[in-house]
Amino acid sequence: MIHPMFLCHGAPDLVLEENDFTRFLKEIGKQRQPKAIVLFTAHWETEVTAISSIEGTYDMIYDFYGFPKELYRKQYPAKGSPKLAKKVKQLLEDKNIPANLDEKRGADHGTWSLLSIMYPEAEIPVVQISVNPFRPMEEQFRLGEALKSLAEEDILIIGSGSTVHNLRTINANAIKPESWAVEFDDWLIEKITHVSRKELFDYQALAPHARLAVPREEHIVPLFIAMGSGQTEAPKLLYRSYAYGTLTYLGVEF
Repeated sequence: MIHPMFLCHGAPDLVLEENDFTRFLKEIGKQRQPKAIVLFTAHWETEVTAISSIEGTYDMIYDFYGFPKELYRKQYPAKGSPKLAKKVKQLLEDKNIPANLDEKRGADHGTWSLLSIMYPEAEIPVVQISVNPFRPMEEQFRLGEALKSLAEEDILIIGSGSTVHNLRTINANAIKPESWAVEFDDWLIEKITHVSRKELFDYQALAPHARLAVPREEHIVPLFIAMGSGQTEAPKLLYRSYAYGTLTYLGVEF
C-alpha cells in the first residue's frame, strides 16, 4: 500500500534547481514505486471533475511566462492510462460524483514539475485530474474518499498545489519566510496532524491570515482531496520549507 500525499509544486523553475526540497522529492521517488499515479493538479480547473484518459504520451503545457527559455524546452514524456482513468471515473460515479474523461489535454506544470523530479524516467502511468475550487472543502474531502481503495493497489494519489499561495506577496530577495505565512501553515499543520477536520473545513474563518495566504482556493483544494483519500488516522508532515518569503514547500502523507 502506498499512502496518498499532498505536495507543493512550487514555482515552475523548481525543476531547474537543486535544493533541499528537490532532494526530498527525489528521495520520495526512490522510496515509493507505485504501479500508477493519480494526480490532482491545481492548474486544471473544470466545473465537473475531468480525468485525463490519454492513450500514449501527454503533450507538455507551459502554463506560465517570464521564466528562463530552458524551462520552455523541458520535456517529460509521461504516459497516460485510459484503463485507470475509466476506473477512477467509475469509483467517483459510484459515490454520485459526476466525472468526464478527457482525451486531449496535456500535462501542466502542476503535474510534470513534481513528477519529473520524483520519477525522471517517466515510466509510471499517470492519470491527471482537474479541480473545482468553488466546491466546499467537505465535498473536496469526499471526492478523495471515493478513491481510497486505489492505495490498496499501490496506486499513488498526489494532490499537487500549495498552502500559502499569494503571488502578490512573493519576494525574490527574501532570506526567510514571512511570519504570517508561517503562522497560517502552523495552524494548518497542527489541524492536519491532529485530524481536526471540522476546523480544517472552515479554515478560511478560523486560520490566521487565511485570506492573505489563500486569496483563491485552487491551490489548496488538492490538500483536501489527498486528505480524503488518506489511509491513516495519523497524517505525517514529511517536509516543510519556504521560497520567496511566502511560497510554501510542503509534503504531507495521509
